[in-house]
Amino acid sequence: MYLISIYFDESSSIQLQKLITDVAAKTGNSFMLDNHVPPHITIAAVETKQEDKLIACIDRLVTTKLKADGIQWVSVGAFMPQVLFVQPVLNKYLHYLSETLSEELKEIGETIISPYYQPFAWLPHCTIAKQLTGEQMLEGYKVLQKQFVPMGGRVIRIGVARTNPHRDIKIWEVGEP
Repeated sequence: MYLISIYFDESSSIQLQKLITDVAAKTGNSFMLDNHVPPHITIAAVETKQEDKLIACIDRLVTTKLKADGIQWVSVGAFMPQVLFVQPVLNKYLHYLSETLSEELKEIGETIISPYYQPFAWLPHCTIAKQLTGEQMLEGYKVLQKQFVPMGGRVIRIGVARTNPHRDIKIWEVGEP
């Protein structure tokens, strides 16, 4: 499984990482820290045996269609029963990323995009903690309730990573509009 994710400017990344660290400290669940998962939003989860074509596809997108842009994190949420996240507004930019990437990945062939990451089925989110117990969910939510405030940021990178454990394959800087 490959994840195609977007990464943020330094200020946003620091704020999101603090939430990850503080929730881990309060809950005792350090999955995100132990696996070195940086703050990010996954825009596609892909099964393919053609890593070279996947890399070429993203490289082509970065050089021809993708630019840096702003996002706004506005809410705290959960995927029950074990994930806490902060959620951005699904703006035109994030929707464009989802649609454009989905269309380009179809060109690779023998590639399956997870149904949870299809345009109009995808819920953009930045995971703060995962693999939580019920009690850890409640404790983590209390931390987010006290500390999270809506914030803006910029998407400045896109990357391809492997999962379990998280391992970056390649990260690209995206240009300014």
